[in-house]
Amino acid sequence: MSAEATEANLVTENSDDDVVLTVRDVKKHFPLTRGIVFKRTIGHVKAVDGVSFELKRGETLGVVGESGCGKSTLGRLLMGLERPTAGSIKLLGEEMAGLNGRGLRRMRRNIQIVLQDPYSSLDPRMTVGDIVGEPYLVHPDVLQKKGRQAAVRDLLDVVGLNADHINRYPHQFSGGQRQRIGIARALALRPKVLVCDEPVSALDVSVQAQVVNLFERLQAEFDLSYVFIAHDLSVVRHISDRVAVMYLGKLVEVSDETQIYEHPTHPYTQALLSAVPVPDPQVRANRDRIVLAGDVPSPANIPSGCRFRTRCWKAQDICVTEEPPLVIRDTSPHPSACHFAEERAAIRRIETPTTEADSEVPDPSPQSGTPQSDS
Repeated sequence: MSAEATEANLVTENSDDDVVLTVRDVKKHFPLTRGIVFKRTIGHVKAVDGVSFELKRGETLGVVGESGCGKSTLGRLLMGLERPTAGSIKLLGEEMAGLNGRGLRRMRRNIQIVLQDPYSSLDPRMTVGDIVGEPYLVHPDVLQKKGRQAAVRDLLDVVGLNADHINRYPHQFSGGQRQRIGIARALALRPKVLVCDEPVSALDVSVQAQVVNLFERLQAEFDLSYVFIAHDLSVVRHISDRVAVMYLGKLVEVSDETQIYEHPTHPYTQALLSAVPVPDPQVRANRDRIVLAGDVPSPANIPSGCRFRTRCWKAQDICVTEEPPLVIRDTSPHPSACHFAEERAAIRRIETPTTEADSEVPDPSPQSGTPQSDS
């Protein structure tokens, strides 16, 4: 079987009734133009350059990588906020890439987004009730008007906020509470998939644990599937069933969280994990710290062959001429886009700072008479 066929099987081998989202070879290239009156295209920024994966019902797929690797653009493509240059995105078996107007609006009931910044993602002129209830105005056939206020109160209660605060404004809440409001808004239409774009990166560490616990509880309660985009590797490990590592617009390693964190085989994944802070001095002393040489190449001028070769200590002649497919190899038990994929012994001992205590942080009680302080 060819490498290309094996790579395609990574998407199709699990195609069944449990798959809610199928992404196949999706690309998003932004044109670079020159000129003011007569513009001409002189190149393209390849933000997403051929991404394929499947998401099952009730599963969390964590997407990690450096800033600028295309994670957020991928999330916008999944939401239909950007049109893909090429490729296919199927939600519940229906193609989304070519939908417009009413068809796209109908499909968006089943996929919603939780944004990164809880301060700028909420309209300061709208009350919490108006913000959470706005999806019912966009989709009036989902719920009758007389039942909307009760539904909003129920959603606030579900995310751990006091339902009596329905008439308050965003500035009267802390950062963690504002993110809960955003989560309540995303749940209003009972979607099947939530795209979480750095949902805890702007929050304090203690509040991050509370919000991650909330995501886990809501996933079980509402039968949700998550695409969880983040750069914090410890948070991703805590919540994810599978992890996809992204570099310069492509996935370079995909597997379950245990394989990625304890048995990484791609050099880029190993470098990311070596940078994770570890509180145990003994563990820290017995691992290698991998410092990558050079800067991340421009997505407008991606290197030939392996796109990671300009920073990789394993690079050889084949890496210059041939791009490695994302496949399972003899030296890698899970898909890895590297000609020389193999474990690095010192990396296997890396532990993440997330502990059992993190999962036991209680959600703030929604019964208090004043807004809870999450920060």
